[in-house]
Amino acid sequence: MIFSSIIFLFHFLPFTLAAYYIAPARAKNTVLFLCSLVFYCWGEVRFFPVMLGLILINYLCGLGIALFDRRPLGRKILLAVALVGSLGMLFYFKYTNFVLESANALLGTSFAPIEGISVLPLGISFYTFQTLSYTIDVYWRNVPAEKNIIDFGAYVVMFPQLIAGPIVKYRDVAAQLHVYKHRYSLAQIEEGVTIFTFGLAKKVLLADAIGALWTDIIGIADDASVTFVGLANASTPLVWLGILAYSFQLYFDFSGYSMMAIGMGKMMGFEFPQNFNYPYISASITEFWRRWHMTLSGWFREYVYIPLGGNRKGLKRQILNLFIVELLTGIWHGANWNFICWGLYYFVLLAVEKLFLLKYLQKGKIWPHIYTLFFVVVGWAMFVGNDAGVQFGLLFQKLFIPSGGVSPVYFLRNYGVLLVVSAICCTPLIGKVWDLLKRRNWTRVLTVALLLVVSTAYVVGSTNSPFLYFNF
Repeated sequence: MIFSSIIFLFHFLPFTLAAYYIAPARAKNTVLFLCSLVFYCWGEVRFFPVMLGLILINYLCGLGIALFDRRPLGRKILLAVALVGSLGMLFYFKYTNFVLESANALLGTSFAPIEGISVLPLGISFYTFQTLSYTIDVYWRNVPAEKNIIDFGAYVVMFPQLIAGPIVKYRDVAAQLHVYKHRYSLAQIEEGVTIFTFGLAKKVLLADAIGALWTDIIGIADDASVTFVGLANASTPLVWLGILAYSFQLYFDFSGYSMMAIGMGKMMGFEFPQNFNYPYISASITEFWRRWHMTLSGWFREYVYIPLGGNRKGLKRQILNLFIVELLTGIWHGANWNFICWGLYYFVLLAVEKLFLLKYLQKGKIWPHIYTLFFVVVGWAMFVGNDAGVQFGLLFQKLFIPSGGVSPVYFLRNYGVLLVVSAICCTPLIGKVWDLLKRRNWTRVLTVALLLVVSTAYVVGSTNSPFLYFNF
């Protein structure tokens, strides 16, 4: 079920919020749990046992770790069970066939792919990390073990952030899960509606619209009668324009989903962590990763980088730890070599900055931003290199070996204004405009209402476009 769909906006969300608000204080988590299961099972009912298995493994291991508080060996065994069980499920569904295919290609073997796992369980990368953060935090004694399985289940399957984040750690919402009365206020609900509306607008008015430029180039659509350029026929300037459009699309699509999730969380009394902070204004790759997908970066920093020693054991160990984190980041994003290359690509950039470049970037004004945007856009070309209609080698050949083909002039005429608007919306300027508008009640309400009406009209009048990060 897609947030930007009629069935969600006009049926599921109103019904769920009504049931949640009407329910007695002690029953709110139960309502949230059941409605979230319906949300997940709507399109993925066959993967319900996977979700249930992850909940039970981490719930029981959390209880066991707390029970063996003074028995270190027992605690370590239970932590290992949770890690193996959770990561084992993730590996089986997401990476098994990739490993088999890679072995066939590299070693000449003939392993047959496993049938039935070609479709990835929605959100498994996200909710696996969430459940693991809970068990690890219980092991580290950062949080007490959750004794109520309904409350724990509500945390894991909470529908706003279930499919594509932000990655919410248990300790982020533990206190709120146990506030049964006065969990939310009217002001909080109003703020949630506002954030949700801005996220919806980002998705349908910006991401879907600017994404059409990239689609026009690579030639992917449901309607076979539509004519496309095709990557092989595009000129180098047009391919660069297309990758720039994809960069905008990915940011608005994913940050729009995150805003919608954060908004719905506020409507129900939960404070989810921020996931994006204007990443395209960064002046270094290091800064970019502090602003992009902040909950994933924070997860790897807290549960991988720091436990490995972080930057406390010398420069060589720090670079090794950085290599491990970036490699895992690439693997987390997808079971394909282009994602592994993407992760290693960022390792090289971050390592170069750590070794010597960052001090020069911090002294610059304009060129650090140009440098960062260039390498980020090239990174997105690597990221999208395995998508339908895209050939990795051909894409990079088009980008870096000048070639003729279809000119970008026609597309600049059609998408020029949207590209300018997209660029502006990637900067804090749009936030400053909103700060001015929200000072008066009538301008605040009118702005939100207008965005909601226009966005809803686009939803009603167009085909549903899934969020890009559903694939991960």
